[in-house]
Amino acid sequence: MTVPSVPFHSSPSLVLASGSPRRRELLTRAGVRFEVRPSGIDETRVPGEGPRPYAVRLAREKALDVRRQLPASPRRLVLGADTIVVLGDDVLGKPESPDHAVALLSRLVGRVHRVLTAVAIVTTGTHEARDVCVESTVTMRAASLESIRAYVATGEPLDKAGAYAAQGEGRRFIERIDGSETNVIGLPLEETLALLHELEEAAGAAGAVYVS
Repeated sequence: MTVPSVPFHSSPSLVLASGSPRRRELLTRAGVRFEVRPSGIDETRVPGEGPRPYAVRLAREKALDVRRQLPASPRRLVLGADTIVVLGDDVLGKPESPDHAVALLSRLVGRVHRVLTAVAIVTTGTHEARDVCVESTVTMRAASLESIRAYVATGEPLDKAGAYAAQGEGRRFIERIDGSETNVIGLPLEETLALLHELEEAAGAAGAVYVS
């Protein structure tokens, strides 16, 4: 995985509205300095809601939820994100139990699915906002039920959409990723950094979220 190179500055101004260790790691490796304030919104999907609108809505609601908890000044950016796994017309969320994880991953192996991550960034004290939704295609290898159960027993997939981690032991099930790999991990870095630059430039303080 190649992390985009970015400029490094002081004056951190970013709040990550997510408790995801993968998103924290990706931002840290990209040189971004941030505070973590996970959102507690209801992530229930609205009946009839398509995968892309669903992901975008959750990313926006997470960012707005945390923005409401912050003072208008000093100006800060709040980043919300949501990653979903889509197989056909079905959205596969996080497993509710080890048995559910086995069932989810059993549906994915030997097939092709999509991973969508929506990213929304809002600004405190204003109505300024940007969002993007990135899609990658993942081709999975065929796998035995025994190997799936052995992987689930490690505990790694129990908090992952689709019940696998592309950056961890779950990589063994992946044959190919078409598109952004960081998107599959949980945060499309190139697109996220571009949004941060747009908002910083609009405020006349380009790069203020980066550190040396």
